[in-house]
Amino acid sequence: MILAVAVLGCQYVSAQDLDALGTFTPYSLYGIGDIHSPNTATSLGMGGIGLGVRDPRYINIKNIASITERDTLSFMLDIGVYSKNIYLKDKNTKSAFNTANINNFVITMPIKDKHSLILGLMPYSNMGYKMQTEETDASLIYRYGLIQYRKYGNGNINQAFLGGAFKINKYASVGIEGIYYFGNQTNHSDIAFPGGGFRTFETGWKFTPHGFSVEGAAQGTFSPSEDYQVTLGATYRMKNKLHGSITRYAYVYDSELSDTVSVSSVKSNIKIPGKLSVGVAVKKGDKWMAGIDYERQDWTKASFSATAGVGYMAQTAQSLRVGMEFVPNRYDIRYRYKRMTYRAGFHYDKTYVSLDGKSINQIGFTLGTSIPVYRLNNSFNIAVDFGQRGSKTGNLVRENYINFIFSLSLHDLWFIKPKYQ
Repeated sequence: MILAVAVLGCQYVSAQDLDALGTFTPYSLYGIGDIHSPNTATSLGMGGIGLGVRDPRYINIKNIASITERDTLSFMLDIGVYSKNIYLKDKNTKSAFNTANINNFVITMPIKDKHSLILGLMPYSNMGYKMQTEETDASLIYRYGLIQYRKYGNGNINQAFLGGAFKINKYASVGIEGIYYFGNQTNHSDIAFPGGGFRTFETGWKFTPHGFSVEGAAQGTFSPSEDYQVTLGATYRMKNKLHGSITRYAYVYDSELSDTVSVSSVKSNIKIPGKLSVGVAVKKGDKWMAGIDYERQDWTKASFSATAGVGYMAQTAQSLRVGMEFVPNRYDIRYRYKRMTYRAGFHYDKTYVSLDGKSINQIGFTLGTSIPVYRLNNSFNIAVDFGQRGSKTGNLVRENYINFIFSLSLHDLWFIKPKYQ
């Protein structure tokens, strides 16, 4: 059994059936859940690239060294929400789910001419799944009646970050940020007897992690000609541990009584491996930009003793992302659509989850746009990512999805002394 004998054995699941605001996928059962890619709407529209992107109009959270590319008096804010729409199918069943949550809240501001500060909050991983199957053994049904086996879980791990970037010279910038992880995740597994006569037996565990990591970033820029600019970027997030407690429990209950069978709590130190990311972007003036990113994170030595499942093994996660953007005429004073930015991209992700020796991979295509709002660099941003994860081979589940990010980028000038009172 990998996901369940029957995965998602209901035809439709709505948000009211499971309090899982971050995601809904059976693959989030394993490890620390479904890892959330750190994208804003502007990044996702280009396949999720950003390591080599430098643009004074937007906040680039993929590489904080990029925040030195700005007006030295500018204050910037990006707040976004995402919506996930997932259609799941295995050999026997199918279901659909949609959910929404905050995607990012990020602020940057200048410190001095060459220094900039960034702080923000966004998800790191999400857990949300619900599985149900019924007993088919005739002898057990005759003796106990209808028997249902249910597994469900929810929760998330968030990351708050604070960092700074410094422009070494007009060609190179470096940055460093501290990341604090916090949240909770809960997994439940129960055996129910809907026909009555027997009490429901439930087991599970609750994980409340916290941890700290550091990420370093760098960008270098050169111009092979007057019109073109090439930027190389790289980041490395240090390995760390998620400390906290894992509370395991078991109890039986019915509509009137609940009896505790056992409750125990142990300390946990889940290892999170280091992550290396490199990328390059080519830009032609204010007209277009294209880039490619590669990310690698070796999870094979990570410890998931509390969250391992049958047939589950961690593997090295890798991602390849390609994208571009185009602006017809950024300074057109007549037509708004000519000042809009249009984006497209592609990504291929080998996740850290392997089930019975089969890697769970994901492929997606993205589109996006930024609509100028009022003045300066204010804009409303939209991105859509549509693709597929997993497969229907063996006992796996194939997911077809359409995800959206909507964000508002706000830009203002600080510390300006009026010439006239």
